[in-house]
Amino acid sequence: MFCLIKRLLCFSIAAFLCCVSLSAQSGEITDDRGMKVNLARPPQRIVSLLPSLTETVCALGHCQRLVGVDRYSNFPESVTRLPQVGGGLDPNIEAIVALKPDLVLVASSSRSADRLRTLGLVVVSLEPKTHADVKRVIQTLGVLLEAPNADKVWKDIDASLEAAAKSLSPKARGLRVYFEVSQAPHAAGEASFIGETLSRLGAKNIVPSQLGPFPKLNPEFIVRADPDVIMVGDRNYVGMDKRPGWAAMRAMKEKRVCIFASTLSDDLVRPGPRMAEGARAMAKCLESNAR
Repeated sequence: MFCLIKRLLCFSIAAFLCCVSLSAQSGEITDDRGMKVNLARPPQRIVSLLPSLTETVCALGHCQRLVGVDRYSNFPESVTRLPQVGGGLDPNIEAIVALKPDLVLVASSSRSADRLRTLGLVVVSLEPKTHADVKRVIQTLGVLLEAPNADKVWKDIDASLEAAAKSLSPKARGLRVYFEVSQAPHAAGEASFIGETLSRLGAKNIVPSQLGPFPKLNPEFIVRADPDVIMVGDRNYVGMDKRPGWAAMRAMKEKRVCIFASTLSDDLVRPGPRMAEGARAMAKCLESNAR
């Protein structure tokens, strides 16, 4: 009996040590700048400097851990009541330090990461740019937050994207689309996450991947391409018909222009948990312009 108890005790201790080891390893990730981060425990005070990362933390069920956000984070509504610490490119370092975060989330393009690290803060750089990136970022934050629902969050997004694609009639597929993201004009090309969504919906992007994800275009390029459908936010649409040669484009003449309200623009241009809402808006646009 003593030997049996001893063996059971040894097994319990070994199992406990194994669990401790797995827990310690579960918080280790490599961010988008190649920095390894190993947290002893899940972060409880998070500052997020990128809206898509803010939304991902909340989608994983841990909004309550956010103690500060950038000025552009506005979803869910609860984050608008948190202290704002500037933008991703111009963060208020002193305000961030004052919040005593145990984790700061920044875009990989942010130049503030090194400064924050020198002040002793734990910084993770993540920046989703494609559908695969969105999945990876959700899983990475799932590891950091020890959120077991990370895979489900991505699967729900992916399933909704697929449902949006299946909702389209055959005549809505194959339309040639120009998606404008700013008046420069900058467009969403095939290589962008918006371009990937359009591809899943069966649309043809007039901006090829070799031009980059969000290239600045010569307006004449768009006139010559003569897209079937134009997708644009309401603010960028102002004056579009006055651009040289644009009034003669088929999409303009036939009023095949989808003008998205500003309240919907974040769903369309943020690579994160609300991509499915953006996909449904694009699918509705394509269906309404099918001939």
